Amino acid sequence: MLQPNFIKENKERVLEGLKKRNFTDAHLLDEIIDLDQRRKDIQSESDHLQSSVNKSSKEIGMLFKQGKKDEASVIQEQVKTWKAKITELNTEADDVKTRLQDALLNVPNVPHPSVPAGNTDEDNEVYQAWEKPFPTLHDGKKPHWELMEEYDIIDLKLGVKVTGAGFPVYKGKGAKLQRALISYFLDKADEAGYLEYIPPHMVNEASARGTGQLPDKEGQMYHATQDDLYLIPTAEVPITNIYRDVILKEDDFPVKMTGYTPCFRREAGSYGAHVRGLNRVHQFDKVEIVRVEHPDKSYAALEEMIKHVGGLLDELGLPYRILRLCGGDLGFTSALTFDFETYSAAQERWLEVSSVSNFETFQSNRLKLRFKDKDNKKHLAHTLNGSALALPRIMATILENYQTPDGIIIPEVLRPYTRFDKID
Repeated sequence: MLQPNFIKENKERVLEGLKKRNFTDAHLLDEIIDLDQRRKDIQSESDHLQSSVNKSSKEIGMLFKQGKKDEASVIQEQVKTWKAKITELNTEADDVKTRLQDALLNVPNVPHPSVPAGNTDEDNEVYQAWEKPFPTLHDGKKPHWELMEEYDIIDLKLGVKVTGAGFPVYKGKGAKLQRALISYFLDKADEAGYLEYIPPHMVNEASARGTGQLPDKEGQMYHATQDDLYLIPTAEVPITNIYRDVILKEDDFPVKMTGYTPCFRREAGSYGAHVRGLNRVHQFDKVEIVRVEHPDKSYAALEEMIKHVGGLLDELGLPYRILRLCGGDLGFTSALTFDFETYSAAQERWLEVSSVSNFETFQSNRLKLRFKDKDNKKHLAHTLNGSALALPRIMATILENYQTPDGIIIPEVLRPYTRFDKID
Protein backbone atom coordinates (compact mmCIF):
# COMPACT_ATOMS: atom_id res chain seq x y z
CA MET A 1 0.00 0.00 0.00
CA LEU A 2 1.35 3.39 -0.96
CA GLN A 3 1.64 6.10 1.66
CA PRO A 4 -0.57 9.19 1.21
CA ASN A 5 2.37 11.55 1.72
CA PHE A 6 4.35 9.71 -0.95
CA ILE A 7 1.45 10.07 -3.39
CA LYS A 8 1.05 13.77 -2.56
CA GLU A 9 4.74 14.58 -2.88
CA ASN A 10 5.28 12.44 -6.00
CA LYS A 11 1.89 12.55 -7.71
CA GLU A 12 3.14 12.92 -11.28
CA ARG A 13 5.82 10.27 -10.79
CA VAL A 14 3.26 7.89 -9.28
CA LEU A 15 0.74 8.48 -12.06
CA GLU A 16 3.41 8.11 -14.75
CA GLY A 17 4.62 4.85 -13.19
CA LEU A 18 1.11 3.46 -12.84
CA LYS A 19 0.45 4.16 -16.52
CA LYS A 20 2.77 1.22 -17.20
CA ARG A 21 0.07 -0.88 -15.52
CA ASN A 22 -2.62 0.83 -17.63
CA PHE A 23 -3.81 2.55 -14.44
CA THR A 24 -4.82 6.10 -15.33
CA ASP A 25 -7.28 6.97 -12.56
CA ALA A 26 -5.79 10.29 -11.47
CA HIS A 27 -9.12 11.00 -9.78
CA LEU A 28 -8.45 8.22 -7.23
CA LEU A 29 -5.06 9.74 -6.40
CA ASP A 30 -6.69 13.15 -5.98
CA GLU A 31 -9.30 11.57 -3.71
CA ILE A 32 -6.56 10.05 -1.54
CA ILE A 33 -4.74 13.38 -1.26
CA ASP A 34 -7.98 15.20 -0.37
CA LEU A 35 -9.07 12.58 2.18
CA ASP A 36 -5.66 12.57 3.83
CA GLN A 37 -5.72 16.35 4.08
CA ARG A 38 -9.22 16.24 5.55
CA ARG A 39 -8.03 13.63 8.06
CA LYS A 40 -5.22 15.94 9.14
CA ASP A 41 -7.57 18.95 9.33
CA ILE A 42 -10.03 17.02 11.49
CA GLN A 43 -7.25 15.89 13.80
CA SER A 44 -5.94 19.44 14.11
CA GLU A 45 -9.39 20.89 14.82
CA SER A 46 -10.19 18.12 17.30
CA ASP A 47 -6.87 18.60 19.12
CA HIS A 48 -7.48 22.36 19.32
CA LEU A 49 -10.98 21.87 20.73
CA GLN A 50 -9.76 19.26 23.22
CA SER A 51 -7.10 21.69 24.40
CA SER A 52 -9.79 24.34 24.89
CA VAL A 53 -11.93 21.84 26.81
CA ASN A 54 -9.03 20.93 29.08
CA LYS A 55 -8.13 24.57 29.71
CA SER A 56 -11.73 25.63 30.33
CA SER A 57 -12.39 22.68 32.66
CA LYS A 58 -9.64 23.93 34.93
CA GLU A 59 -11.06 27.46 34.70
CA ILE A 60 -14.54 26.21 35.65
CA GLY A 61 -13.14 24.58 38.75
CA MET A 62 -11.43 27.80 39.77
CA LEU A 63 -14.60 29.86 39.23
CA PHE A 64 -16.72 27.51 41.34
CA LYS A 65 -14.17 27.77 44.14
CA GLN A 66 -14.44 31.56 43.90
CA GLY A 67 -18.24 31.37 44.03
CA LYS A 68 -18.64 32.65 40.48
CA LYS A 69 -21.27 30.09 39.49
CA ASP A 70 -22.85 32.19 36.71
CA GLU A 71 -19.52 32.68 34.91
CA ALA A 72 -18.72 29.00 35.40
CA SER A 73 -22.10 28.00 33.95
CA VAL A 74 -21.51 30.08 30.82
CA ILE A 75 -18.16 28.35 30.23
CA GLN A 76 -19.76 24.96 30.96
CA GLU A 77 -22.22 25.52 28.13
CA GLN A 78 -19.36 26.39 25.82
CA VAL A 79 -17.52 23.22 26.88
CA LYS A 80 -20.64 21.15 26.09
CA THR A 81 -20.72 22.67 22.61
CA TRP A 82 -17.05 21.89 22.10
CA LYS A 83 -17.46 18.29 23.30
CA ALA A 84 -20.39 17.79 20.96
CA LYS A 85 -18.27 19.11 18.09
CA ILE A 86 -15.41 16.77 19.06
CA THR A 87 -17.82 13.81 18.97
CA GLU A 88 -19.03 14.96 15.56
CA LEU A 89 -15.44 15.28 14.33
CA ASN A 90 -14.52 11.84 15.65
CA THR A 91 -17.41 10.32 13.71
CA GLU A 92 -16.32 12.09 10.56
CA ALA A 93 -12.70 11.06 11.19
CA ASP A 94 -13.70 7.39 11.32
CA ASP A 95 -15.56 7.74 8.02
CA VAL A 96 -12.67 9.57 6.37
CA LYS A 97 -10.12 7.00 7.58
CA THR A 98 -12.27 4.16 6.22
CA ARG A 99 -12.68 5.85 2.85
CA LEU A 100 -8.97 6.67 2.72
CA GLN A 101 -8.01 3.09 3.54
CA ASP A 102 -10.40 1.70 0.91
CA ALA A 103 -8.99 4.05 -1.73
CA LEU A 104 -5.38 3.18 -0.87
CA LEU A 105 -6.12 -0.55 -1.03
CA ASN A 106 -7.19 -0.15 -4.66
CA VAL A 107 -3.99 1.53 -5.86
CA PRO A 108 -1.30 -0.92 -7.05
CA ASN A 109 2.41 -0.55 -6.39
CA VAL A 110 4.45 1.86 -8.51
CA PRO A 111 6.65 -0.13 -10.91
CA HIS A 112 10.43 0.12 -10.68
CA PRO A 113 11.86 2.36 -13.45
CA SER A 114 13.32 -0.71 -15.19
CA VAL A 115 9.85 -2.27 -15.70
CA PRO A 116 8.99 -2.14 -19.41
CA ALA A 117 5.66 -0.79 -20.58
CA GLY A 118 3.23 -3.34 -21.97
CA ASN A 119 -0.24 -4.80 -21.72
CA THR A 120 0.07 -8.60 -21.55
CA ASP A 121 2.61 -11.37 -21.00
CA GLU A 122 3.50 -11.08 -24.69
CA ASP A 123 5.13 -7.73 -23.86
CA ASN A 124 7.44 -9.15 -21.18
CA GLU A 125 11.15 -8.62 -21.75
CA VAL A 126 13.62 -11.48 -22.04
CA TYR A 127 16.12 -10.67 -19.29
CA GLN A 128 18.23 -13.81 -19.70
CA ALA A 129 17.81 -16.09 -22.71
CA TRP A 130 18.63 -19.79 -22.94
CA GLU A 131 21.58 -20.10 -25.31
CA LYS A 132 22.37 -23.80 -25.01
CA PRO A 133 20.82 -26.64 -27.04
CA PHE A 134 17.36 -27.89 -26.05
CA PRO A 135 16.86 -31.56 -25.17
CA THR A 136 16.45 -33.85 -28.15
CA LEU A 137 13.67 -36.37 -27.56
CA HIS A 138 12.92 -39.65 -29.32
CA ASP A 139 10.30 -39.86 -32.06
CA GLY A 140 7.66 -41.23 -29.72
CA LYS A 141 7.86 -38.33 -27.26
CA LYS A 142 4.76 -37.68 -25.18
CA PRO A 143 3.41 -34.76 -23.13
CA HIS A 144 3.51 -35.22 -19.39
CA TRP A 145 -0.22 -35.93 -19.01
CA GLU A 146 0.21 -39.04 -21.17
CA LEU A 147 3.38 -40.06 -19.32
CA MET A 148 1.60 -39.70 -15.97
CA GLU A 149 -1.05 -42.13 -17.11
CA GLU A 150 1.34 -44.53 -18.83
CA TYR A 151 3.55 -44.93 -15.74
CA ASP A 152 0.65 -44.59 -13.28
CA ILE A 153 2.38 -41.91 -11.18
CA ILE A 154 -0.11 -38.99 -11.12
CA ASP A 155 -3.86 -39.52 -11.42
CA LEU A 156 -6.02 -36.60 -12.51
CA LYS A 157 -9.21 -38.66 -12.79
CA LEU A 158 -8.86 -39.90 -9.23
CA GLY A 159 -8.45 -36.29 -8.13
CA VAL A 160 -11.73 -35.43 -9.85
CA LYS A 161 -13.44 -38.29 -8.03
CA VAL A 162 -12.10 -37.30 -4.62
CA THR A 163 -12.32 -33.53 -4.96
CA GLY A 164 -12.73 -32.05 -8.43
CA ALA A 165 -10.83 -30.93 -11.49
CA GLY A 166 -7.42 -29.44 -10.77
CA PHE A 167 -6.60 -31.60 -7.70
CA PRO A 168 -4.09 -34.25 -8.87
CA VAL A 169 -3.29 -37.38 -6.87
CA TYR A 170 0.41 -38.35 -6.78
CA LYS A 171 1.22 -42.00 -6.14
CA GLY A 172 4.09 -44.46 -6.15
CA LYS A 173 7.21 -43.09 -7.78
CA GLY A 174 5.30 -39.93 -8.67
CA ALA A 175 4.71 -39.20 -4.98
CA LYS A 176 8.34 -40.02 -4.17
CA LEU A 177 9.62 -37.72 -6.92
CA GLN A 178 7.37 -34.93 -5.64
CA ARG A 179 8.67 -35.42 -2.09
CA ALA A 180 12.25 -35.52 -3.40
CA LEU A 181 11.83 -32.17 -5.12
CA ILE A 182 10.41 -30.59 -1.94
CA SER A 183 13.28 -31.92 0.19
CA TYR A 184 15.90 -30.86 -2.36
CA PHE A 185 14.51 -27.31 -2.61
CA LEU A 186 14.33 -26.97 1.19
CA ASP A 187 17.88 -28.28 1.64
CA LYS A 188 19.20 -25.79 -0.93
CA ALA A 189 17.35 -22.95 0.82
CA ASP A 190 18.84 -24.06 4.14
CA GLU A 191 22.32 -24.04 2.60
CA ALA A 192 21.67 -20.47 1.40
CA GLY A 193 20.86 -19.32 4.94
CA TYR A 194 17.07 -19.33 4.88
CA LEU A 195 15.36 -20.30 8.14
CA GLU A 196 12.76 -23.00 7.54
CA TYR A 197 9.17 -22.63 8.75
CA ILE A 198 6.15 -24.89 8.57
CA PRO A 199 3.40 -22.25 8.59
CA PRO A 200 -0.40 -22.65 8.80
CA HIS A 201 -2.13 -23.41 5.53
CA MET A 202 -4.99 -21.04 6.34
CA VAL A 203 -4.76 -17.35 7.24
CA ASN A 204 -7.08 -14.73 8.63
CA GLU A 205 -8.24 -11.64 6.76
CA ALA A 206 -5.58 -9.41 8.34
CA SER A 207 -2.81 -11.65 6.98
CA ALA A 208 -4.32 -11.83 3.49
CA ARG A 209 -4.72 -8.06 3.49
CA GLY A 210 -1.21 -7.52 4.84
CA THR A 211 0.53 -9.13 1.86
CA GLY A 212 -1.92 -7.71 -0.68
CA GLN A 213 -4.06 -10.72 -1.59
CA LEU A 214 -7.08 -8.81 -0.31
CA PRO A 215 -8.90 -7.09 -1.81
CA ASP A 216 -7.05 -7.65 -5.11
CA LYS A 217 -7.38 -11.45 -5.35
CA GLU A 218 -10.39 -12.09 -3.16
CA GLY A 219 -12.22 -14.15 -5.78
CA GLN A 220 -9.15 -16.30 -6.47
CA MET A 221 -8.78 -17.62 -2.92
CA TYR A 222 -10.75 -20.41 -1.26
CA HIS A 223 -12.65 -18.85 1.62
CA ALA A 224 -13.90 -20.81 4.64
CA THR A 225 -16.72 -18.39 5.34
CA GLN A 226 -17.91 -19.82 8.66
CA ASP A 227 -14.53 -19.14 10.27
CA ASP A 228 -13.56 -16.30 7.91
CA LEU A 229 -10.26 -17.98 7.04
CA TYR A 230 -8.56 -18.26 3.65
CA LEU A 231 -6.63 -21.20 2.19
CA ILE A 232 -3.22 -19.82 1.28
CA PRO A 233 -2.39 -19.16 -2.40
CA THR A 234 1.32 -19.26 -1.49
CA ALA A 235 3.54 -19.64 1.58
CA GLU A 236 4.48 -15.99 1.09
CA VAL A 237 1.29 -15.00 2.93
CA PRO A 238 1.76 -16.74 6.31
CA ILE A 239 5.56 -16.47 6.31
CA THR A 240 5.68 -12.73 5.57
CA ASN A 241 2.97 -12.12 8.18
CA ILE A 242 5.28 -13.53 10.85
CA TYR A 243 6.71 -10.01 10.83
CA ARG A 244 3.41 -8.12 10.82
CA ASP A 245 3.44 -5.34 13.46
CA VAL A 246 7.13 -5.96 14.17
CA ILE A 247 9.83 -3.32 14.61
CA LEU A 248 13.30 -4.59 13.69
CA LYS A 249 16.76 -3.25 14.38
CA GLU A 250 19.19 -2.62 11.54
CA ASP A 251 21.34 -5.45 12.89
CA ASP A 252 18.44 -7.88 12.30
CA PHE A 253 18.84 -7.67 8.52
CA PRO A 254 18.78 -9.70 6.43
CA VAL A 255 15.75 -11.75 7.47
CA LYS A 256 15.69 -14.89 5.28
CA MET A 257 12.84 -17.41 5.56
CA THR A 258 11.69 -20.43 3.62
CA GLY A 259 8.83 -22.87 3.81
CA TYR A 260 7.08 -25.65 1.94
CA THR A 261 3.28 -25.56 1.71
CA PRO A 262 0.51 -26.72 -0.52
CA CYS A 263 -1.02 -23.76 -2.37
CA PHE A 264 -4.67 -23.29 -3.30
CA ARG A 265 -5.98 -21.12 -6.13
CA ARG A 266 -9.49 -20.94 -7.50
CA GLU A 267 -8.44 -19.28 -10.76
CA ALA A 268 -10.19 -21.04 -13.62
CA GLY A 269 -8.30 -22.15 -16.69
CA SER A 270 -9.43 -22.13 -20.29
CA TYR A 271 -9.45 -25.20 -22.47
CA GLY A 272 -6.43 -26.27 -24.50
CA ALA A 273 -3.03 -27.94 -24.20
CA HIS A 274 -1.58 -24.97 -22.31
CA VAL A 275 -3.71 -25.82 -19.27
CA ARG A 276 -3.75 -29.63 -19.56
CA GLY A 277 -2.28 -31.98 -16.99
CA LEU A 278 -0.15 -30.15 -14.44
CA ASN A 279 0.06 -26.95 -16.46
CA ARG A 280 -2.66 -25.37 -14.31
CA VAL A 281 -4.15 -26.86 -11.16
CA HIS A 282 -6.08 -25.63 -8.13
CA GLN A 283 -3.81 -27.28 -5.54
CA PHE A 284 -0.05 -27.55 -5.92
CA ASP A 285 3.10 -27.74 -3.81
CA LYS A 286 5.67 -24.99 -3.62
CA VAL A 287 8.79 -24.04 -1.70
CA GLU A 288 8.93 -20.29 -1.10
CA ILE A 289 11.82 -18.04 -0.12
CA VAL A 290 10.96 -14.76 1.63
CA ARG A 291 13.21 -11.88 2.66
CA VAL A 292 12.86 -8.76 4.75
CA GLU A 293 15.59 -6.30 3.86
CA HIS A 294 16.98 -2.85 4.52
CA PRO A 295 15.76 -0.58 1.67
CA ASP A 296 19.35 0.12 0.61
CA LYS A 297 20.04 -3.58 0.04
CA SER A 298 16.80 -5.02 -1.29
CA TYR A 299 17.76 -4.96 -4.97
CA ALA A 300 21.05 -6.69 -4.24
CA ALA A 301 18.97 -9.27 -2.37
CA LEU A 302 16.70 -9.62 -5.42
CA GLU A 303 19.71 -10.44 -7.58
CA GLU A 304 20.83 -13.00 -5.02
CA MET A 305 17.39 -14.64 -5.10
CA ILE A 306 17.45 -14.77 -8.91
CA LYS A 307 20.80 -16.57 -8.79
CA HIS A 308 19.43 -19.00 -6.20
CA VAL A 309 16.49 -20.01 -8.39
CA GLY A 310 18.69 -20.22 -11.47
CA GLY A 311 21.09 -22.48 -9.58
CA LEU A 312 18.27 -24.92 -8.78
CA LEU A 313 17.29 -25.18 -12.44
CA ASP A 314 20.92 -25.58 -13.49
CA GLU A 315 21.37 -28.50 -11.08
CA LEU A 316 18.14 -30.10 -12.31
CA GLY A 317 19.41 -29.80 -15.87
CA LEU A 318 16.34 -27.94 -17.11
CA PRO A 319 16.55 -25.31 -19.87
CA TYR A 320 15.18 -21.99 -18.63
CA ARG A 321 14.90 -18.34 -19.42
CA ILE A 322 14.22 -15.29 -17.24
CA LEU A 323 11.66 -12.63 -18.12
CA ARG A 324 11.31 -9.13 -16.71
CA LEU A 325 7.56 -8.58 -16.43
CA CYS A 326 6.01 -5.60 -18.16
CA GLY A 327 3.69 -3.21 -16.34
CA GLY A 328 0.53 -4.88 -17.62
CA ASP A 329 1.62 -8.33 -16.37
CA LEU A 330 3.09 -7.15 -13.07
CA GLY A 331 1.41 -8.34 -9.87
CA PHE A 332 -0.62 -5.78 -7.92
CA THR A 333 1.87 -5.58 -5.03
CA SER A 334 5.15 -5.88 -6.93
CA ALA A 335 7.57 -3.13 -7.91
CA LEU A 336 9.69 -5.49 -10.03
CA THR A 337 9.21 -9.17 -10.92
CA PHE A 338 11.33 -11.69 -12.80
CA ASP A 339 9.64 -14.86 -14.04
CA PHE A 340 11.53 -18.10 -14.67
CA GLU A 341 10.25 -20.36 -17.42
CA THR A 342 11.45 -23.88 -18.18
CA TYR A 343 11.32 -25.28 -21.68
CA SER A 344 9.06 -28.27 -22.19
CA ALA A 345 10.60 -30.28 -25.01
CA ALA A 346 7.49 -32.41 -25.51
CA GLN A 347 5.02 -29.52 -25.56
CA GLU A 348 7.61 -27.32 -27.28
CA ARG A 349 6.68 -24.32 -25.15
CA TRP A 350 7.85 -22.36 -22.13
CA LEU A 351 6.26 -23.02 -18.72
CA GLU A 352 6.40 -20.52 -15.86
CA VAL A 353 7.88 -22.11 -12.72
CA SER A 354 8.90 -19.16 -10.54
CA SER A 355 8.30 -15.48 -9.87
CA VAL A 356 10.86 -13.50 -7.88
CA SER A 357 9.68 -10.07 -6.76
CA ASN A 358 10.65 -6.99 -4.79
CA PHE A 359 7.65 -5.27 -3.20
CA GLU A 360 9.73 -2.45 -1.71
CA THR A 361 7.57 -0.85 1.06
CA PHE A 362 4.19 -1.78 -0.43
CA GLN A 363 3.59 -4.83 1.78
CA SER A 364 5.47 -3.51 4.81
CA ASN A 365 3.23 -0.43 4.92
CA ARG A 366 0.19 -2.71 5.17
CA LEU A 367 1.98 -4.97 7.63
CA LYS A 368 3.37 -2.11 9.72
CA LEU A 369 6.75 -3.83 9.37
CA ARG A 370 9.38 -1.28 10.33
CA PHE A 371 12.94 -0.97 11.57
CA LYS A 372 14.80 1.54 13.73
CA ASP A 373 17.93 3.15 12.39
CA LYS A 374 20.94 4.15 14.49
CA ASP A 375 19.21 7.43 15.39
CA ASN A 376 16.18 5.47 16.63
CA LYS A 377 14.03 6.71 13.74
CA LYS A 378 11.48 4.28 12.30
CA HIS A 379 11.40 3.34 8.60
CA LEU A 380 9.46 0.82 6.52
CA ALA A 381 11.44 -2.29 5.56
CA HIS A 382 11.44 -3.87 2.09
CA THR A 383 9.92 -7.32 1.48
CA LEU A 384 10.75 -9.81 -1.27
CA ASN A 385 9.70 -13.32 -2.18
CA GLY A 386 10.28 -15.97 -4.78
CA SER A 387 9.15 -19.45 -5.79
CA ALA A 388 12.05 -21.83 -5.28
CA LEU A 389 10.31 -23.64 -6.77
CA ALA A 390 6.67 -24.30 -7.75
CA LEU A 391 6.41 -28.02 -8.39
CA PRO A 392 3.70 -28.84 -10.98
CA ARG A 393 5.45 -27.47 -14.05
CA ILE A 394 8.86 -28.53 -12.74
CA MET A 395 7.45 -32.03 -12.48
CA ALA A 396 5.94 -31.71 -15.98
CA THR A 397 9.24 -30.52 -17.45
CA ILE A 398 11.25 -33.29 -15.79
CA LEU A 399 8.84 -35.98 -17.01
CA GLU A 400 8.89 -34.64 -20.56
CA ASN A 401 12.53 -33.66 -20.94
CA TYR A 402 13.96 -36.79 -19.27
CA GLN A 403 11.71 -39.30 -21.06
CA THR A 404 13.29 -42.12 -23.06
CA PRO A 405 11.79 -45.10 -24.87
CA ASP A 406 12.64 -47.18 -21.77
CA GLY A 407 11.35 -44.85 -19.05
CA ILE A 408 11.90 -41.49 -17.39
CA ILE A 409 15.40 -40.78 -16.07
CA ILE A 410 15.62 -39.07 -12.67
CA PRO A 411 17.91 -36.00 -12.59
CA GLU A 412 21.12 -36.98 -10.84
CA VAL A 413 20.78 -34.37 -8.09
CA LEU A 414 17.45 -35.92 -6.99
CA ARG A 415 18.57 -39.55 -6.82
CA PRO A 416 19.79 -39.37 -3.19
CA TYR A 417 16.22 -38.31 -2.33
CA THR A 418 14.25 -40.67 -4.59
CA ARG A 419 16.59 -43.67 -4.07
CA PHE A 420 15.81 -44.74 -7.64
CA ASP A 421 17.18 -43.45 -10.93
CA LYS A 422 14.35 -44.26 -13.35
CA ILE A 423 10.58 -44.44 -13.59
CA ASP A 424 9.69 -47.43 -15.75
